[in-house]
Amino acid sequence: MDDRSVVELQIGRAPRSDVVVSARCHLELPVVTDVPPILDDGTPFPTTHWLTCPLATLRLSRLESDGGIKRFDDRIAEEPEFREAFDGAMERYRTARDAQIPSDWTGPRPSGGVAGSHGGVKCLHAHYADTAAGNDNPVGLEAAVAIEPLDCLVPCVITVDGVVTLNPEWSEPA
Repeated sequence: MDDRSVVELQIGRAPRSDVVVSARCHLELPVVTDVPPILDDGTPFPTTHWLTCPLATLRLSRLESDGGIKRFDDRIAEEPEFREAFDGAMERYRTARDAQIPSDWTGPRPSGGVAGSHGGVKCLHAHYADTAAGNDNPVGLEAAVAIEPLDCLVPCVITVDGVVTLNPEWSEPA
């Protein structure tokens, strides 16, 4: 099973760049892919780590719909140590992403920190993906504590008769 086919099924569309997996689940399927700052068609893209795992996506969507972004934004505003760690993660992310842009690139450039944010939390999925890719991110770390383990009993994507397909037996573990 090739990673590109798996990711396409996981995210429900064709990826917009090469698929480079930076994190895998215990079933060896992609959880996070790395995305270049300039997509294949020249579009600037601020999100360096893209979450593909359906289980993580489902659980993070619940956190977001339950006010998770506001709770993190409140902590950033009220807790100096948390804000300092958040600001450091945003700067690290921006610097690492921008370092990947070719020096001769003259087109539009991505901006902002995690998920292109210019302050505050824009997307828990992107912060979690940053953490799952091995980076120090206080929002992603706390999101990970809330949604892990990613303990699927069966894979979300399988091969049937040589065709990569979503697994009809997959569901969120209890």
